Amino acid sequence: MLFSRYMFSQALAALLLILMALSAVLWIALALKSLNVVTGQGQTTWTLIRMTFLALPNLLTVIAPVALLIATVQTLNRANGDSELIVMTASGATIWTIARPFFALATIVALAVAIGTMLVNPWSSLALQRQVAEVRTDLISQVMKPGEFSSPEEGLTFHIRGRGRDETIAGLMIRDTREPDVTMTYLAERARFQKEDGRPYLVMVNGHIIRKLSDKAAPQLIGFASYAFDIDRMAQKSDTVFIKPRARTMGELLNPDPNEPYFKRWPGRYRAELHERIVAVLYPFVFVVIVLSQLGHAQTTRQGRIAQISTAVVAAVLIRLAGLAMNKLVVKHAWATPLLYLVPLAALAWCLWLMHARMRPNTGGPEWVERLGATAKRLAGGLRAHRRGSRARSEATG
Repeated sequence: MLFSRYMFSQALAALLLILMALSAVLWIALALKSLNVVTGQGQTTWTLIRMTFLALPNLLTVIAPVALLIATVQTLNRANGDSELIVMTASGATIWTIARPFFALATIVALAVAIGTMLVNPWSSLALQRQVAEVRTDLISQVMKPGEFSSPEEGLTFHIRGRGRDETIAGLMIRDTREPDVTMTYLAERARFQKEDGRPYLVMVNGHIIRKLSDKAAPQLIGFASYAFDIDRMAQKSDTVFIKPRARTMGELLNPDPNEPYFKRWPGRYRAELHERIVAVLYPFVFVVIVLSQLGHAQTTRQGRIAQISTAVVAAVLIRLAGLAMNKLVVKHAWATPLLYLVPLAALAWCLWLMHARMRPNTGGPEWVERLGATAKRLAGGLRAHRRGSRARSEATG
């Protein structure tokens, strides 16, 4: 029990240190990526900090199991270097005694990942989407200058005649040529910015919409008394304005609205997001047993230890990449959903068996590996004896 508490405290300290370091690196990367929000779009530093921190929880649920992997490797390797594993093995402790504190730490990380993916991430993703919408609204409002043509992005042009004291826009023209075969022109006597259900709109009053499908076709003229232009359409056409599955709650993923436009277009993304949140809880345990199967027993050869560390890290990376590949497959095919669970469960079962196999005394692995090694040693011994006999005969004849 004392050894378990000691190993748990060592692994926990390493996990927290690694997690803080990785989080700091990711936050700096996000801040640099979003720096144009302040420099190019006239936003405040607080907006930049808010956007980066809202994006961080999604990344933390991914890097937390990775931090656990690194912490487990570091703790076991240090314990072996300090002969702690050798002393515990000599005193009769099994691999399960050594594994107990790491399983407890994996349980904590798994609970944190579950809370993050199922509760925190949907909230932060939705808040980030709304924050981006606010930035776009501010950007459109800032680039609209009376008497000037402004273009917040390629293919989108604004022109206004003037502004009132209440920020009402007079004489608005919007020309949208981002679609290759469609040209949309919006004309309005007045317009104003407003929000509805957290989404920004530019409400136009008394105007016309001119829609031209091609160079040869005659343009279509549509009049309106009031028309709401969705500011989220300022995004690229490949980015839909709908709330994505990552920002949906578990209840919305379990019972999606069949009339939701995003669900109609990509129902597989709802399915993949739901099962990915559930299966993400397994990976902390998978990473721990991978490391324990390679480093959980005492090792006196430094060269062999390095090979085991490399094997554990490469195996963990390959298994996680296989899980991500299965997630992409689930988006397209519902029948692939069991494969999403099979990847971590198969890895978990294999590593647990390997840990059990290495518990036997004087063995370093499964029986077929031992037999293969013994055969190789016999062949090498016979070859050396043959060489000595040949050398003795040649000396006798000489």
